[in-house]
Amino acid sequence: MKPVSSRRQFIKQSGLALTAVVLPISFTKSSINTFMNTTKSFDVIIIGGSYSGLAAAMALGRALKQVLVIDSGHPCNAQTPYSHNFLTQDGNTPKGIASIGKEQVAKYPNINFFNGIASKGTKTKKGFDIETEWGEKFQASKIIFATGIKDVMPKIAGFEACWGISVLHCPYCHGYEVRDTATGILGNGDYAFELAKMIANWTGDLTIYTNGQATLTTEQLAKLQKHHIKVVEKEITKLDHNTGHLKVIVFTDGSTVPLNVLYSPRPFVQHCTIPESLGCEMNEDGYIKVNGFQETTIDGVYACGDNTTRLRAVANAVAMGTTAGMAVSKKLILEQF
Repeated sequence: MKPVSSRRQFIKQSGLALTAVVLPISFTKSSINTFMNTTKSFDVIIIGGSYSGLAAAMALGRALKQVLVIDSGHPCNAQTPYSHNFLTQDGNTPKGIASIGKEQVAKYPNINFFNGIASKGTKTKKGFDIETEWGEKFQASKIIFATGIKDVMPKIAGFEACWGISVLHCPYCHGYEVRDTATGILGNGDYAFELAKMIANWTGDLTIYTNGQATLTTEQLAKLQKHHIKVVEKEITKLDHNTGHLKVIVFTDGSTVPLNVLYSPRPFVQHCTIPESLGCEMNEDGYIKVNGFQETTIDGVYACGDNTTRLRAVANAVAMGTTAGMAVSKKLILEQF
């Protein structure tokens, strides 16, 4: 799958003021409910064991449905040290929050967990068959995808190591902690200009690094100058850092500039290609198209979390997961009556 890369799509998917990390977490086989001696058929299979998937599982578990959660164990934000803007959990670690959620969901005996990667999905007369990369096969009447998205990193040395720590994508996630400090934006054109208008709320010391010739308009440059926002057009070769904490931007001409914070929302691809292979429609931004009940365009297939929306907030992911779980359970209850 190609990254979402057009200027219009890039600006939209970045979310600007509405992005936040949905925080998945890996779970070892020692923590799963044992089901290998019983049937491998379930009412619902949830692919993705992050906040949205866990919320969906809880709603289904409380509705007495047999559920399997398949989680890859590879969180997209393993480096992120703290989670913010999540009521009752502000400032806690992503791993700690997710562990509490997993512990609570695992108390329901009808919810099972499998540590693996779902690699194939097939529509059948009874529902859906899901196969993992190691060949395990499971069957369910309904499927919920809570698989998230994968951010595409630029080819700048040190960038990935700093991602989620000092190279940031969302001021609502991290802006408060780095307020009133020298801050950079890696971007160009309309995208950089719109993001600069947002980030200027948190700091008066802001510089746009275009990583090459600027494509900003004359009017945009004048507006930036009015707000004392600088523009640097040099190409970047690497980010010097200490365990993910940015220290210096190094340019291809050998010059450097000290900097501790750099915003750079990324284009993305879907983390899981099964929804598309089943025929689920994607919207123009590259997200799975769903309705208000988290139903995709394929009957029996639901999706929730940041694979469906620019609003990548933990609280939103939980709400979407709960909605999906309740909608699926209601559908099953009425079908089984």
